[in-house]
Amino acid sequence: MRLAVLMLSASLVSAAADIPQGSHVLLRLENSVSTRTAREGDYIYLRTASPIAANGQIVVPEGSYVQGVVTHSLRSGRVKGKAELAIRIDTLTLPSGKTIKLSPHLNSVDSEGSEQKVDSNENEIKQGSSHGADAARVAELGGTGAAIGGLATRTWTGAGIGAGAGGAVGLATVLLTRGKEVELHRGSTVDVVFDRSVPVD
Repeated sequence: MRLAVLMLSASLVSAAADIPQGSHVLLRLENSVSTRTAREGDYIYLRTASPIAANGQIVVPEGSYVQGVVTHSLRSGRVKGKAELAIRIDTLTLPSGKTIKLSPHLNSVDSEGSEQKVDSNENEIKQGSSHGADAARVAELGGTGAAIGGLATRTWTGAGIGAGAGGAVGLATVLLTRGKEVELHRGSTVDVVFDRSVPVD
C-alpha cells in the first residue's frame, strides 16, 4: 500500500513537471515583425503572457522567455497575392536559465485591425483580401471625379468624363499600391497549442 502511494506521488510530480498536451499558451511579442521587412531566419523574441500550470502547480512562470524564428515571409502583392508569415517557436528559457526545446503550433494572433489570421492547415499567418477596400477606393475617386467634372462643365457629359477620369485614377492607385502586410507589433499576442507534452524538469 505504501509503495503504491509513493508511486502515485511520484507520477503526480512527474506529470506536474510537464507542459500538458493540448495546452494553450499565450505569448507576448518583445519585438515587432512584419512581412514588409521580415526575412527567413530572423529571430522573434516573446514571453509567456500567463503562467503554465499542470495538476495545480505552476510549471512555467509568467514572463519566461521564448524564442522563435521566421521560416517564411511573403509580402503582399500589388495586384494579387496576400501577405504570409510563418513562425516556428523553438525554445523556452526558464528563470533558472534552463532552456527547453519545443514546437507548438500557432492557433491565433492579434488581428492588429486587419483581417490577418492563422491558417491552421499551413501553420501560417495570412492577411485577408483587400478587394472590398480596393473597390470602395475606385468608387470614391470615380464619384469625386464625376462631381468635379459636372461642376466644371455644368453638363452630364462633364460629369461622365470626370467619373471616368476619377475611376481611372482610383484603379491606377489600387494597382500601384500593395495590400496590407502581416503585422505583429511589440506587445501583441500569439496563442500556441502544444501537440505533445513537453517535460520541463
